[in-house]
Amino acid sequence: MANHTHEINDLLRGRWSPRNFDSTHDIAREDIDMMLEAARWAPSAMNRQPWKFIVGLRDETRERIDKHVRGYSDWALDASALIVNCYQKNPDSALDFALYDLGGAVAHMSVEAEDIGAKLRQFATFDRDGLANEFGLGDEWIPVTICAVGTPGEMASSFGRERKPASELTF
Repeated sequence: MANHTHEINDLLRGRWSPRNFDSTHDIAREDIDMMLEAARWAPSAMNRQPWKFIVGLRDETRERIDKHVRGYSDWALDASALIVNCYQKNPDSALDFALYDLGGAVAHMSVEAEDIGAKLRQFATFDRDGLANEFGLGDEWIPVTICAVGTPGEMASSFGRERKPASELTF
């Protein structure tokens, strides 16, 4: 585990992103719903909440997501769930915070995942255009990343997890 210069919340300190998942583990829909509830309470500019998610468990929706992940991020196909993270641009503002707001919502989901005993790894390598067409997102909603959610596979480890020192985070 990375060195810590200050005591922070255990959920944040213990969070890490596995590089592989247990392909036999199924996550309960209730657990996913708790993660979505956490995302719902994330702050957003002007309270727009410009995010939506496509949730694929081991079901038809998941099969539709998987075909746009396969060949890009095959490791994620073992996860219990894949959650596509989408944002809606603000056409009424020259300064749009929607992408930033989506990141906050996903961060909230990652902390909730830790709280329920799951792990979440966000990734950006997938067929965005194909997935957007598959789900009829049009120009209004942009898929940015996908979260793989589940329990770590046998070889997964937080060993070697490094973080920059806090002293390097400011100018």
